[in-house]
Amino acid sequence: MKTLFARFVKDESGATAIEYGLIAALISVAIITVLGTIGTSLNTNFESISEKLK
Repeated sequence: MKTLFARFVKDESGATAIEYGLIAALISVAIITVLGTIGTSLNTNFESISEKLK
């Protein structure tokens, strides 16, 4: 049982997968934030153009 616990503590393969998952989650949050900002800006521009065309 002691050797099993020692092997479990030394195993870092799961930690690496969790780190990659956290990095992917942070990147996706950043992309969603940027796209939301760009979308709002584009919507404002199109509304302005629409008002000018009327």
